[in-house]
Parts: sequence; structure tokens; C-alpha cells
Amino acid sequence: MDAASPSISTLSQTQPATSVAARLPLQVYLAVAGLACLPIGLLWDISHHSTIGRDTFWTPAHILIQIGGILPAMLFAGIALKTTFRGTDEERNASVSFWGMRAPLGVWVTAWGALAMVTSAPFDDWWHNRYGLDVKIVSPPHAVLGLGMFAVGMGVLLFLFSAQNRAKTENRTRSGLICALAVGVMIAMWADFATEFTWPNAQHGSYFYRVVCTPFPLLLLLAARASKIRFGATIAAATYMFIYIFMILVLPLFPAHPKLAPVYHPVDHMVPPAFPLLLIVPAIAIDLLNGMFSRWAAEQASGTSISQPPWWRDWVLAAVFAAGFLAIVFAVQWPFSTFLLSDAADNRFFARSGHWPYFSQPGDWMNKFFDFREDPVRPKGIALAFLRGFISARVGLALGRYLLQLKR
Repeated sequence: MDAASPSISTLSQTQPATSVAARLPLQVYLAVAGLACLPIGLLWDISHHSTIGRDTFWTPAHILIQIGGILPAMLFAGIALKTTFRGTDEERNASVSFWGMRAPLGVWVTAWGALAMVTSAPFDDWWHNRYGLDVKIVSPPHAVLGLGMFAVGMGVLLFLFSAQNRAKTENRTRSGLICALAVGVMIAMWADFATEFTWPNAQHGSYFYRVVCTPFPLLLLLAARASKIRFGATIAAATYMFIYIFMILVLPLFPAHPKLAPVYHPVDHMVPPAFPLLLIVPAIAIDLLNGMFSRWAAEQASGTSISQPPWWRDWVLAAVFAAGFLAIVFAVQWPFSTFLLSDAADNRFFARSGHWPYFSQPGDWMNKFFDFREDPVRPKGIALAFLRGFISARVGLALGRYLLQLKR
């Protein structure tokens, strides 16, 4: 054997080390899987209330929601213990201290959120036993649950983006993709809580556009700016739409019947959600606009920036993104909502009227736009929607910039 050539034993020792180094930590994938349980469990729970009613707290949907908080918390608890007692210098330097324990910042935020979620469980059970079936998605116990869920989601995002920024070069694309997918899960969770205000019947009213412009520009811009992958906002929006369409197609496959009176709208299967918003269209525009200003973002990502952008740059960008988002959403959702209420959408995929709960009295109103005499689409309403979109976009740009630099 040539003395210059490596031996078989040397190859067997170096190859696994290279492949292991190229892998992302398993915790990254498990954290996203746990986070995905939250919007899926919420959609399942809404369907359960709309189809069966409130029968017991221990429904599969409630358990899945709690798993969505407990799984990341337990996963991150292990990370905290390892970092504190057995962590390397590199791991300890990439962590923050809390009560003598050390872990990445996202671990502590997730722990607080999981605690709030678990606390909300008996509160929610008492609320239903005292007041019965919810008539609204947003109730006091659900508000506590929602705060906990969003804290868990934010903690997972902090963890994922810090892992992305510390990842090796060969892992940057994969970690950026995972970050964009996680933002898409957060978009789905926001959409779950906004269900009452985003029915297709409500999309010709001014308030609908104010609601849509509140969370979604923030999250889409966060994905576009902070995830180190092209078309991060588009991937996030596609993830949200996939979750909803998946639930639309799967839930009706399971037979179910109402168990609480009064039953005005008999159903014999699990009720699906309404068709998702076409956020992928403004998301594509956001990615394209963001690409026009990618030079400074690339410099910041590589750490070679020689100058800071002017203070007014992100304020101008926020106005541009907000105006573009609102204009595109209006141009897309106005005619699309008309389609969703038409006979052409009366099928399994678009679920025209299949999302109404059993306690809704059937009528022509189900396939018509609500009465907007007190809230028509007028310049004042559009201005308020733009203002919300501007604030949301500005926060999204600032948060995206922070996450792009986060390494703890």
C-alpha cells in the first residue's frame, strides 16, 4: 500500500465525524414538530366544538395542544441541564444565565409559555363547567392559553434562529428552511385565533383588513429578513396554507355528531376550517421586495458590514411593505372571497359552507357577505388598516434584524 494514501481505518474514523458535524441537532427538528402541534391541535379543537360540543376536557385535541407546549419545554429542560452541568465552553458561551442555570434564551421563554399553558387547563375546565359551551373562540381561559402558546412559539423561534446563526456553512440552507417553516406554523396559529374575524363572509368589510394587517406583515417580514434562505416569506405562507388545507381534507373523513343542544345545523362528520387566506401572494411580493435590499442584509449575515444603514431606512421600508401587503391582500381576497361563497366552491377542497358549526341556524346568510353598513370599506378604514400594517411591518423588520444576529 502506498504510504501517502489513507488507510481504511483512517477513513472509517474521519467519515462519520464529518457526517455528524454536518447534521443539525435533533432538538431543532423536535422543537418544530412540537410547535406544529399547537395550530393543528387548535384547528382540531375548534372542529370538536363546532361538531360535537364541549363534553370533556380530556379530548385528543386538548391533549395535542398541551403536548405542543410540554414537548418543547421538556426538550429544552434537557438542554438547560446539559448546558449547565456538562456543557462545553462553546455551549455555555451561547447561553444566558437564569437562577444559576444556563441555556439559550429561547429555552427560558418557552418554559414560561409552557407554564402558562398548563395553568390555563384547569381554568378552562372550570370556565366550561360554569358557563357551558363557548360562543366565541376568544374567552378569558383561552386568552391565557393563547399567551402561553405564543410564548412557546416565540421561544422556539428564538432557539431555532440562534441555532441557524451558529450553524456550520453546510447547514445554513437547511436551518434557514426550518426557521421559515416554524414561522409558517406561527402564522397558522395566529390565523386560528383570528378565525372569527376572517370568515369569507367578512372579507368585504373594513375590519377584516385591519385584522389581517395586524400580525401577518410582522411574521412574513420576519421570515423574509431573518431566515437565511431565499423566499423565506413564501415558504412560511405556504406552510400555513398547507396546514389549513390538510385539515380541511382530513377532518371530514371522521364521522361525528353533536352531543349538546340546540342543534340547528346537523352534521355527521368533523367540521373543517374555512379555506385559508391567500397569504402566499403578498409573501412572494415581500420576498421580491426584500431581495431588492438584500445587499445590506447579506453583509449583516456574513458579519462584513462596514456601515450601518441610515436610521430612516427601515421606516421607509415598513411603509413600502405595508402598502404593498394591504394592496395585494385587497386585490386578492376581495374577489376570492366572492368565489368562496359561490356554488363553484361547494366542494371538499374549498369547503364553501361546510365550516359552520352545528349551533348555527342555516340560512342564505351562510353564503352571503355580512351586513357592513356600519363598517364598509372606506378611506378611513383603509388608512387604519395601513397604519396597523405599518406598525406590524416595522416591528417585523426590527425583530427580523434582531433574530438575524441572535446567537444565544
